[in-house]
Amino acid sequence: MLVQQMRHSSPPSTASVLPSALLNQLRDTPERNHLFMATATLHPTPDEAMDGSNGPLSRQSRMRLLLMVAAAWALRMVVVAVIFREFPDPARHYERFGNEVGWIARSIAQHQGFSSPFFTLTGPTALLPPLYPYLLSVIFRVFGIYSAKSALTILTLNSLFSALTCVPIYLAVRLSVNARAAMFAGWGWAIYPFAIYFSAGRVWEFSLTSLLLTTCFWLALSLHLDPRPARWLGFGALYGLAGLCNPAVSSLFPVLLLLPLWRLWKLRRAGSRFSSDVLRSGALAAVGLFVVLTPWTVRNYRTMHVLCPVRDCFWYEFWSANNGDSSNPTLEWTHPASNPDEMRLYQSQGEIAYIAHKRALAMDYVSRHPDFFVRLTLRRAVNYWTGFWSLDPNYIRQEPFQLPNVFFCTSLTLLLLFGARDWWRRDRDAALPYLLSIAIFPLAYYISHPLMDYRQPIEPEIVVLVVVGLRFIKARIESRAEESGTMRESEAAAIFAQMGDSVSFPMEHAFGVDDCSCAVCIAASSDGEPSTSAG
Repeated sequence: MLVQQMRHSSPPSTASVLPSALLNQLRDTPERNHLFMATATLHPTPDEAMDGSNGPLSRQSRMRLLLMVAAAWALRMVVVAVIFREFPDPARHYERFGNEVGWIARSIAQHQGFSSPFFTLTGPTALLPPLYPYLLSVIFRVFGIYSAKSALTILTLNSLFSALTCVPIYLAVRLSVNARAAMFAGWGWAIYPFAIYFSAGRVWEFSLTSLLLTTCFWLALSLHLDPRPARWLGFGALYGLAGLCNPAVSSLFPVLLLLPLWRLWKLRRAGSRFSSDVLRSGALAAVGLFVVLTPWTVRNYRTMHVLCPVRDCFWYEFWSANNGDSSNPTLEWTHPASNPDEMRLYQSQGEIAYIAHKRALAMDYVSRHPDFFVRLTLRRAVNYWTGFWSLDPNYIRQEPFQLPNVFFCTSLTLLLLFGARDWWRRDRDAALPYLLSIAIFPLAYYISHPLMDYRQPIEPEIVVLVVVGLRFIKARIESRAEESGTMRESEAAAIFAQMGDSVSFPMEHAFGVDDCSCAVCIAASSDGEPSTSAG
């Protein structure tokens, strides 16, 4: 963004930074006034001036970023070292290896193909996206199925993916704000409890999805400044890879594509040298996405005889969350792996017919109980951002850490809201991608399962907004302290001004000058406090 380029540039005037055509386009408009206000009020530190938002990283910044990643990985590996030996436990069919993910990876490693999403052998499946199960299958083949070495390798990789996410977070915030804020955001992710737990303690695609999506997010912020077709094509392909890891991120693809296209269109209208064919760039990104997703879509159609780009489980998940039972946001009795009756039904009907049956049941229930569905959806939205579900004793026994989790999640949400409000007031263009991400991505989970697990792809954006919120609170505290100090000085000046008729009292000696020769200071030095008779 042009404002962001100016933030990290040195003193040249606005006219020397912006193309003349763009200045003419913005003449006498609110946007022009905003640009000049930003130029006048945003002063980069020396480090930031050396490390411009769109330029290469300085050597010092690269070393700091490397240290951040190394510290994040080391912190996660401490957790891995403590718990990885617990994973090879045959209880409940090695569910610590990711339940469906581990069972499918086992089938692939045993040369049975992408099949059997439950411990029982049930045949081909499209319940899960393919990328992470295939990654686990390679580890199983090398280190053994459900072995301690496999657990250590998987959790180490997860931790590395999570630690590397510091890099796109830093680069994105560097573009959106400045290098100093980027460093705070990167370290925030390095020590973020959810990032540590879901990478070092869980076998699932959370950390890989976060890395891929955050990288796409960073690329989208500067995509409009690079007209090369390969960059737009690569952006679409990388996003397709993220979709093969977790198709829920597809909801953000239109946002992360339209924002750079919109900025590119504005540059083209202004006659900037960065202008390019907007339609061509958008088409290239869509082609990259299509090329990556098509092979798996063809596989699903040939194997499962259903047209679904990545997976086919949405209606099962929708029924699992909307069947009249609101005692828990995740109901074990609805899952074939936990309920023998559901397992027999899944095996007898087959996956596609089973999911179609669940769709009919869910739609019938929602159509007959729309009020209940709306109330439950609102409860899920609250649970997504606060962690609170119920105070029922049965639920508390199932979730003993609900109350501390509520405190932590609610605090994060409040800081996020502070940051979002302040950032939106200061720079809407920079804040918009972050706000749209946290507004759009959760929608699918408001009508299904609002678990903290499913927040992980957008947790980097949440951390960024929390950091902005903390900086906002710090700035408010400092501002109030400064105002309070100014008021005290003004009150003191008024008092001494009243005393000035009878006592000669230089104001520059009123605050801490020991060698003042005025009557009040002489009395203070001799008596320990100013003489009250001086006035």
